[in-house]
Amino acid sequence: MAISQIKNLQRRLANLEEEAIGELTRACGHELWASLGFDALDTLEDPDRRARANYYYGQLQTVRELRDALV
Repeated sequence: MAISQIKNLQRRLANLEEEAIGELTRACGHELWASLGFDALDTLEDPDRRARANYYYGQLQTVRELRDALV
Protein backbone atom coordinates (compact mmCIF):
# COMPACT_ATOMS: atom_id res chain seq x y z
CA MET A 1 0.00 0.00 0.00
CA ALA A 2 1.33 3.44 -0.89
CA ILE A 3 2.13 5.95 1.84
CA SER A 4 -0.60 8.31 0.61
CA GLN A 5 -3.16 5.50 0.79
CA ILE A 6 -2.12 4.67 4.35
CA LYS A 7 -2.34 8.34 5.37
CA ASN A 8 -5.82 8.63 3.83
CA LEU A 9 -6.95 5.44 5.56
CA GLN A 10 -5.61 6.68 8.89
CA ARG A 11 -7.44 9.98 8.42
CA ARG A 12 -10.71 8.19 7.62
CA LEU A 13 -10.27 5.90 10.62
CA ALA A 14 -9.69 8.94 12.84
CA ASN A 15 -12.92 10.49 11.52
CA LEU A 16 -14.84 7.28 12.22
CA GLU A 17 -13.34 7.07 15.70
CA GLU A 18 -14.32 10.67 16.45
CA GLU A 19 -17.86 10.02 15.23
CA ALA A 20 -18.18 6.86 17.32
CA ILE A 21 -16.92 8.59 20.47
CA GLY A 22 -19.35 11.49 20.00
CA GLU A 23 -22.31 9.19 19.38
CA LEU A 24 -21.43 7.03 22.39
CA THR A 25 -21.26 10.09 24.60
CA ARG A 26 -24.65 11.28 23.28
CA ALA A 27 -26.26 7.87 23.70
CA CYS A 28 -24.97 7.44 27.25
CA GLY A 29 -25.46 11.07 28.24
CA HIS A 30 -21.97 11.27 29.74
CA GLU A 31 -18.36 10.31 29.08
CA LEU A 32 -18.16 7.65 31.80
CA TRP A 33 -18.57 4.93 29.18
CA ALA A 34 -14.91 5.54 28.23
CA SER A 35 -13.70 4.40 31.66
CA LEU A 36 -16.41 1.82 32.32
CA GLY A 37 -16.29 0.24 28.87
CA PHE A 38 -18.92 -2.04 27.42
CA ASP A 39 -20.66 -2.57 30.80
CA ALA A 40 -21.84 1.06 30.78
CA LEU A 41 -23.86 0.42 27.63
CA ASP A 42 -25.88 -2.44 29.10
CA THR A 43 -27.19 -0.20 31.87
CA LEU A 44 -29.00 2.10 29.43
CA GLU A 45 -32.73 1.67 29.94
CA ASP A 46 -33.91 2.99 26.56
CA PRO A 47 -33.56 0.14 24.03
CA ASP A 48 -32.97 2.55 21.12
CA ARG A 49 -30.14 4.34 22.94
CA ARG A 50 -28.67 1.00 24.01
CA ALA A 51 -28.78 -0.31 20.42
CA ARG A 52 -27.18 2.89 19.08
CA ALA A 53 -24.50 2.76 21.77
CA ASN A 54 -23.73 -0.89 21.01
CA TYR A 55 -23.47 -0.14 17.29
CA TYR A 56 -21.04 2.72 17.80
CA TYR A 57 -19.04 0.79 20.40
CA GLY A 58 -18.58 -1.96 17.81
CA GLN A 59 -17.55 0.66 15.25
CA LEU A 60 -15.05 2.12 17.71
CA GLN A 61 -13.53 -1.27 18.46
CA THR A 62 -13.23 -2.07 14.74
CA VAL A 63 -11.56 1.27 14.00
CA ARG A 64 -9.06 0.75 16.81
CA GLU A 65 -8.24 -2.79 15.67
CA LEU A 66 -7.68 -1.60 12.09
CA ARG A 67 -5.54 1.31 13.25
CA ASP A 68 -3.42 -1.02 15.41
CA ALA A 69 -2.97 -3.39 12.47
CA LEU A 70 -1.58 -0.53 10.34
CA VAL A 71 1.14 0.32 12.85
